[in-house]
Amino acid sequence: MSESAARPTVLQIRRLRQLWRSAGWPCQDMLEIELLALGWLERRLDPQGRETLHLTAPGVEVLHLGLRKNRAARDRHEDLVARMATELQRAGRVVWRGLSLRAGLPREDDPERLQWVNAMPDVYSVRNTTVEDYLEPAVHEIKVSRADLLSELRRPAKAQAYLALSGQCWYVLRAGIATVEEIPPAFGVLFAHELAGGEGLRFELGRPAPRRAMRPDFGTWMALAKATPEPPPVDEGQDLLGEA
Repeated sequence: MSESAARPTVLQIRRLRQLWRSAGWPCQDMLEIELLALGWLERRLDPQGRETLHLTAPGVEVLHLGLRKNRAARDRHEDLVARMATELQRAGRVVWRGLSLRAGLPREDDPERLQWVNAMPDVYSVRNTTVEDYLEPAVHEIKVSRADLLSELRRPAKAQAYLALSGQCWYVLRAGIATVEEIPPAFGVLFAHELAGGEGLRFELGRPAPRRAMRPDFGTWMALAKATPEPPPVDEGQDLLGEA
């Protein structure tokens, strides 16, 4: 396999996936010419003379490698989400993962009207208190790849939605994918360092998140009421006493 074939681009993998799922009708663009030249696609004619494109064995291998890479990235992401949720619980907060929330943002063309933006923060938490003014809702967005981070930073509406839904907002970054200066100043930054031998993670404060007074709106309260917060973290010492 050539050097270019060993490192397919995101667009190439995406087109291979589309052709795998479809009947193989060609777009006849430059991307398909690349895929044909690399040997990842082949042209076929049916009895009526209609041309379709199909993945070759090397094309299936490229698609499989892309799938494995995506799964590994998701596993790293979910591991860091779970660790961040546990750290927040140990700090006395109630935590939710994967909430679907809506934030009303002023329209650029008409600030008097709201544009509703859907947001799914990786971790949403509040302090464990019955006093609404002391809840301090927080969003922690987890990023383990630089490409994913840069893609999100290019969509300012999503970042603004996080800020609208919380009194403090953080980016939790796998160490090495970005610097503090690349993150907008409205966000705090935490770096997650992997310990030697895969023994866990260590969090390093890059920049504290600015805090603002904020109460969850009615829509957020309804989403919290319908969702189930994360169960409390396991206390290994106490749990072992129960098994004795």
